[in-house]
Amino acid sequence: MISNVPWLTVIVFFPILAGLMLPVLPRDGNKVIRWYTLGICILEFLLITYIFYCHFQIDSQSIQLLEKLRWITSIHLHWSLGIDGLSMGLVLLTGFVTTLATPAAWPITRNTRLFYFLMLIMYGGQIGVFVSRDILLFFFMWELELIPVYLLLSLWGGKKRLYSATKFILYTAGGSIFLLVAALTMSFCGSEVPSFDIQDSIGKTYPLSLEVLIYIGFLVAYAVKLPIFPFHTWLPDTHGEAHYSTCMLLAGILLKMGGYGLIRINLEVLTHAHSFLGSGMMLFGAIQIVYASLISMNQRNLKKRIAYSSISHMGFVSIGIGSLTDAGIDGAILQMISHGLIGAALFFLAGTCYDRTRTYLLDQLGGIAIPLPKIFTMFTTFSLASLALPGMSGFVSELLVFLGVVTARQYSFSFKLGITLLGAIGTVSTSIYLLSMLRRMFYGYKFFNQSNSYLIDLGPRELFILICLFLPVLGIGLYPNLILSIWDSKVLSISLLYSNMIK
Repeated sequence: MISNVPWLTVIVFFPILAGLMLPVLPRDGNKVIRWYTLGICILEFLLITYIFYCHFQIDSQSIQLLEKLRWITSIHLHWSLGIDGLSMGLVLLTGFVTTLATPAAWPITRNTRLFYFLMLIMYGGQIGVFVSRDILLFFFMWELELIPVYLLLSLWGGKKRLYSATKFILYTAGGSIFLLVAALTMSFCGSEVPSFDIQDSIGKTYPLSLEVLIYIGFLVAYAVKLPIFPFHTWLPDTHGEAHYSTCMLLAGILLKMGGYGLIRINLEVLTHAHSFLGSGMMLFGAIQIVYASLISMNQRNLKKRIAYSSISHMGFVSIGIGSLTDAGIDGAILQMISHGLIGAALFFLAGTCYDRTRTYLLDQLGGIAIPLPKIFTMFTTFSLASLALPGMSGFVSELLVFLGVVTARQYSFSFKLGITLLGAIGTVSTSIYLLSMLRRMFYGYKFFNQSNSYLIDLGPRELFILICLFLPVLGIGLYPNLILSIWDSKVLSISLLYSNMIK
């Protein structure tokens, strides 16, 4: 579907251009800067919602709102944007989480102009990743995220912020090298005329050995971002030091760029290599679920415990993508959406607790349910959602992934049984470390006995953010088709492709 109005270009550039207006705002007006940024985020989200309801066709499997403009003719590079069900779901998630992360950052008072400018740059860049239809443009948007995240971490992080920021940039920039090499190889091989258009790459034939190498190159880049074991070690340090509003953007959106890349390139384009390596992805995903769950149990730092929980939950994405079934892929995408909402809420709650107790160490907490009943209620609710309580979005996504494993025809019974058992162990372990976290934070008397009964509970701004995050978690859990219908047709086309290959 081609639109006369370049809506996708508008939603990519609008937050970036709006961020460039921040320097002209009053220099002593933090309140003005906050409300201006929030207004821009709301307006951007309304534009995204308008595109979804008025210009997006849910039942279509083709690329919609296609925009294509010659950029560098000599290498056939185009400004090419388009959207389908997979992109639309993640663009909606990006708009929703970023809009809520903006008021979550209001406690920041130092250099707010730069902070919100970097958030708006991230906003446009993340949407650019999800709507790019040119592989080199996809790489540029992918790289646009690095500097804002590095600065947000190094300037507004904790005591070890420079170490964490350096580790983040080394991991992600190193992964980006593999992404660029794989993209260039895929574009210049397989045809006489080089093309960076993702749609043109679908159906290209490569020697299997070359396709596997290209696949691994992309996989390394996505494994860092998602993250996939053993490329995950930057994440706990980054989450442990970043401000909780930045953590909302990282957990809610940034990690999903890796999962999106796996589906968009590895699953949809490099089909032969994926059918060959899908079992390996499932195995690594299952190991990751158990490994990260066990590591999370031993974390004394609240944010690091939640960070390892994120790593564990992303293992279900790897399993779902590797299953090559419509249920598994549906579950993988829904897991990204679900975790984006739940993870953002948990990191926000961890930050609100720190604002009141001035500690992230679980050993120093205890009994804070008495002075902070609203935080206790919301923390318990989102923890139960994270451990896949029926009626919540996490339950539906993990159930679909397990169904995808069980119904995968190309794998042996013993392999599927092993993956299912490992996933089940990880699910049980998730319940253990999350319930243990709640017990150590809210029960007992350690922190409460230290004359801390004066603590102030959640305010209207914080409650509003958490309720907004909870409503879609509950809505998806009760009526999953509310969001599954967005990408159902896209997933069906992919699973049919692999079904024909298996036959």
